[in-house]
Amino acid sequence: MKKKLMTLLSLVLIVSMVLAGCSGGAKENGEAQPQPSEQPAEVGEPRDGGTLTIALSASPKNLDPVKYTGTYESQIIQNVGDTLVAYSMDLSEIVPAIAVSWTVSDDGKAYTFKLREDAYFHPGQYQDGRQVVAEDVKYSLERSYELSAMQRLDMIESVEVVNDFEVIVHLPEPSAVFLTALTNSGNIIVPKEEVEGWCDDFGNHLIGSGPFIMKEFKLDEETVLVKNENYWAQKPHLDSVVFKVITDMSQNANALRTGEIDFAQNLTGEAVKIIRDDATVNLLETPGLHFAYIYFNMLNGPTTDIKVREALIKAVDTKELVKGIYQYGEAQPASLPLPPGSWGYDASIEADVPNYDPEAAKALLTEAGFPDGFKTKLYISNTPARVRMATIVQQYWKQNLNVDVEIMTSEWGTFSEIASKGNADIFAMSWTWYPDPFFFLNKIFHSGAIGSLGNGQGFNNAEVDKLLDEALVITDQDERAKLYSEAVRKIIAERPGIFYSNENVTWGVSPKVQGLVQRADGSIFLVNEEVNVWLAE
Repeated sequence: MKKKLMTLLSLVLIVSMVLAGCSGGAKENGEAQPQPSEQPAEVGEPRDGGTLTIALSASPKNLDPVKYTGTYESQIIQNVGDTLVAYSMDLSEIVPAIAVSWTVSDDGKAYTFKLREDAYFHPGQYQDGRQVVAEDVKYSLERSYELSAMQRLDMIESVEVVNDFEVIVHLPEPSAVFLTALTNSGNIIVPKEEVEGWCDDFGNHLIGSGPFIMKEFKLDEETVLVKNENYWAQKPHLDSVVFKVITDMSQNANALRTGEIDFAQNLTGEAVKIIRDDATVNLLETPGLHFAYIYFNMLNGPTTDIKVREALIKAVDTKELVKGIYQYGEAQPASLPLPPGSWGYDASIEADVPNYDPEAAKALLTEAGFPDGFKTKLYISNTPARVRMATIVQQYWKQNLNVDVEIMTSEWGTFSEIASKGNADIFAMSWTWYPDPFFFLNKIFHSGAIGSLGNGQGFNNAEVDKLLDEALVITDQDERAKLYSEAVRKIIAERPGIFYSNENVTWGVSPKVQGLVQRADGSIFLVNEEVNVWLAE
């Protein structure tokens, strides 16, 4: 059976290479983590002017900060708006943004923020570019608390306005991740007039106080930003930025080489080799704070049975799977729902993950009452890496378990809605965020996140909840890490899914793009107090 399966996998690899524009010379994925790519030396002095064109590999659905669910939206939102505080570009510390300073009460339940007085909203339909004040912070944070599709600010209780440039955020209990949560683009500060004026259409007319003003948003096509001459951090060098939707990876690579675009993010497959082998463009790679996974519905269908879930896990050789998906070293095999770059990662737990064992998998499925297999649907977004993954997994489950998998492919917006509502038998996606385990474990495995995209599968374990809650009120990182380690062990014991890869942050960039900083979370920041991207002639 194994020989037959590998023949099928070989056919899948050949098909995927042809679809990508095969040029031969595939490099098998190695075990070593890549080192961050060195930025090319800057060419001359920074200059003003020009349009930077960035390709997005999937279409943004909604740019309203409280409604967005994917990184495709956040790349745009975070260049239009400002958060109260921000992460430094190396993700090592929290730095000022709209807030210039802050203090924390002795009991850890009150954060007092002093706001800058030189931040102004972009002119819009319902306000003329007025100053950002404390009432805006209160409105924006409380709106996020009440409406965020991803529950990005679920730890606050209320926001108190002291004066125009001072606010106090009250928490029901201390939170070790509150400041980090504030840095997320879902928590940018927005003007109430514009939100209420546009109502449900605010995302199409996003107004913030960031370095770029949104001029135009065309769904499934492009988003055009123009520079904010009055940005508080520093005046942008770029005149404008265009985020263009190009979902085909080969088209992405070719557009970069011909100069149609300047920057391609999330490169995978043959596109990586094309850019790596072309001396006229630059390939930037760094290990990402990321994992890709296949998640089983814990509330409905055959996968409510832990034996079925373990059988599905044992039926897939994840190392071979990763070689099949990422033929050019774009990722490393994974096994845990935390990236190795997180300070909470505990490699000893890897031994708790079931190994590839088709015979044991078949026996488990028989014990669960499915000796002849069953039919199921696997939901994915329409990105090349997910399609390759689904095709290979479909073959594994059919050959090893006689499980018939119908692959349900859709664009990101439709996929995320199906997954978040628990309507998928099995779904597959990836997760990337900050080094703190909270942003992975709490958002995907805490019962309080059920109904959001993170916990669309309905994972619910009281012991895991308790550990995750305890880790939030402790400030000592080592103690928090111990609690997260215990939580991951309990999560893995539930056999909730297959955590198969840690993808790299892989960008293709024109040599004329200068001042760009690649972050492990994949976020693109074009202008802040640390960076100001510009275009060489």
